[in-house]
Amino acid sequence: QLQASGGGLVQAGGSLRLACAASRTITSTFWSMDMGWYRQAPGKQRTLVASISSGGDINYADSVKGRFTISKDNSRKTVRLQMNSLKPEDTAVYYCKATLNHQDSWGQGTLVTVSS
Repeated sequence: QLQASGGGLVQAGGSLRLACAASRTITSTFWSMDMGWYRQAPGKQRTLVASISSGGDINYADSVKGRFTISKDNSRKTVRLQMNSLKPEDTAVYYCKATLNHQDSWGQGTLVTVSS
């Protein structure tokens, strides 16, 4: 089970940090998980924002490169998304996803609203 938190309302240029905790996952299992943050704006499809593999490989959507940072804390079974220089177009519901052995699990989503 994934629990996402950290969303909220922020002005353009501001920052937020999202967290996704896999509290019911065994630590050794979390180590093996690939994690990702996705977002879905109203009327649009869900798209990848950032991902980090179990081996530490990181990918970002072009639209967030240089502004967002994903990190994985295996000891706390948490993946974080630091979002800086937020723009109104970053407004969306943000979801975390865990992938293990080709099986995906999704968190419940957390709303990020960036006002202009």
